[in-house]
Amino acid sequence: MKQQTTMDDGPIDLPLPLDRPEPAPQCGVCAALTRQGAEAVAVGDYSKASDCNIEIRNHPHRGRHRS
Repeated sequence: MKQQTTMDDGPIDLPLPLDRPEPAPQCGVCAALTRQGAEAVAVGDYSKASDCNIEIRNHPHRGRHRS
């Protein structure tokens, strides 16, 4: 059996990353996630920073529109 060394499909098209979400005003959870995300960026842990952004974006608040 011959080993495949190239991709059969063309290049992968990835979208641009989403903007950093705005934390809801006076929300302790959003404030903590914002702090954790900033600390993660400061030490180069962009995966954790991305996870914090996702949690902020998905954290429910009444009357808040998700972007």
